[in-house]
Amino acid sequence: MPPQPDVVVIGAGAAGLMCALTAGYAGRRVLVLDHANKAGKKILMSGGGRCNFTNLNTTPANFFSANPSFCISALKRYRPEHFVELVERHAIEFVEKAPGQLFCAESAKEVVAMLLTECDWAGVEVSLGTTVETLERHGEGMRLHTSRGRIETGAVVVATGGLSIPTMGATGFGYDIARQFGLEVTETRAALVPFTLTSNWKARVADLAGVACDIAVSSLRDGERQGPGRDRRYREPLLFTHRGLSGPGMLQISSYWQPGDELEIDLLPGLEVFEALAVARRDTPKRKLSTWLSERLPKRLAQALGEWHGEDPPLAELSNTHLKEWQARLTQWRVKPAGTEGWRTAEVTMGGVDTRAISSKTFAVDGLPQLRFIGEVLDVTGELGGYNFQWAWASGVACGQSL
Repeated sequence: MPPQPDVVVIGAGAAGLMCALTAGYAGRRVLVLDHANKAGKKILMSGGGRCNFTNLNTTPANFFSANPSFCISALKRYRPEHFVELVERHAIEFVEKAPGQLFCAESAKEVVAMLLTECDWAGVEVSLGTTVETLERHGEGMRLHTSRGRIETGAVVVATGGLSIPTMGATGFGYDIARQFGLEVTETRAALVPFTLTSNWKARVADLAGVACDIAVSSLRDGERQGPGRDRRYREPLLFTHRGLSGPGMLQISSYWQPGDELEIDLLPGLEVFEALAVARRDTPKRKLSTWLSERLPKRLAQALGEWHGEDPPLAELSNTHLKEWQARLTQWRVKPAGTEGWRTAEVTMGGVDTRAISSKTFAVDGLPQLRFIGEVLDVTGELGGYNFQWAWASGVACGQSL
C-alpha cells in the first residue's frame, strides 16, 4: 500500500473502479479497498452473466430519487456513448438485446477485466480482502483504520453499493458512514425484485411456473395508478415462478409498488379484446373460449384462466356482458402481492444517502469535501435495462475528475 494515497475508494464495484481509474489518469495516487475477495462481483452476475452495461436511451427520467434533479449533471457529462467507446477500445463485442440495452456478447468478466486493466494503466492499486474498520476526519484529510493497518489520505470516496444481493457481499456500511458524518439516509427497500403471492394466488399459479408471456403492468394504490403522472405502465414480459411473479415487467413495477398496493396486469396488451371476441363469436361461434385464448396466450395459462373462472363455453354462449367481463379479466387482472422476494434477489436498492447534502458536480459532502459518495449507495435508482450501470459510470467519472 502507498504510505499516503491522495484518494482511497471504498468499494471495487462499477462506480468505485470507474472513479479510481479516472482519478488515476488525472495524476492522483489512488488506492481501492474492498472486503470481498474479487472485484466487480455484482458486475459478474448481472445480466445473466453478460452484464447489461448501459442503455443508449438513458435520461434522468429513468431514475428514482427524492431529489430527482441530482442525477442530471453527471448523466449529461458522461453519456452511454462514452462508455461504449471504452468498451470498443478494449475490443469487447456486445449486442443490443432490446432497444438501447447493450450486453456483452460473451461474458461480464470482460467488463471487469477492462476496468481492472484501466486501473492498472492509471497506476491505481486495488487491495481486496481488506476491511475498513473505522473512518474519521483527520485535519484536511481522512484517516482509515483497516485490516491492513492505518491509512491517511486526502479524500475518501464511498462506493459501497446498497443492500441488494447480500450473498455478493452487500452491506449497509456506506449508510453507516453517512450517518456517522451527519448525513440523512432515505428509507431503503428492495427494488427490481420479483413478487411473492398470497397462499390463494400462489396455489393458483404454482402449475404455471416457467410460463412467460408479454404483458403490460401498472401498480394501483387505492384504485389509482402510481408513478409520474400516475400513468407509469410497463410493457415487458411476465414470468410465473413457484413463488409468484417475476420477469422484466414485474421487476420494473416493483420500484413503484408498496405493500398493500395491487398490480393491474394486461395479459393481451394492444388488443381490443371485446371487439376481437365479438368477431370470433360471429365467425366461429362453436369454438371454445379456451381455444381462442390459447391462440393468444401460452396454452397452460389459457387453460388456467378457464379453470380460475370456472367456465369454458363455446363463444356463441357468451353474451356481450360476458365479453366485457372477459375483457376485464384479461386486460385488468388485479392481484395483490403478499410481498417481494426481498434483498436476496433484488437487483438494486431503492433509497440511500440523501443527495441534498451532496454536490451533484463533485459528489463531495457539503462542508466536508474530503468525503464523497457515488453509485448505488446514493438515493438514485435506475429502472431495469442498464440504467444503474450508466449511473455508476457517470457518477464515478464525475467524482474522479474533481478529486
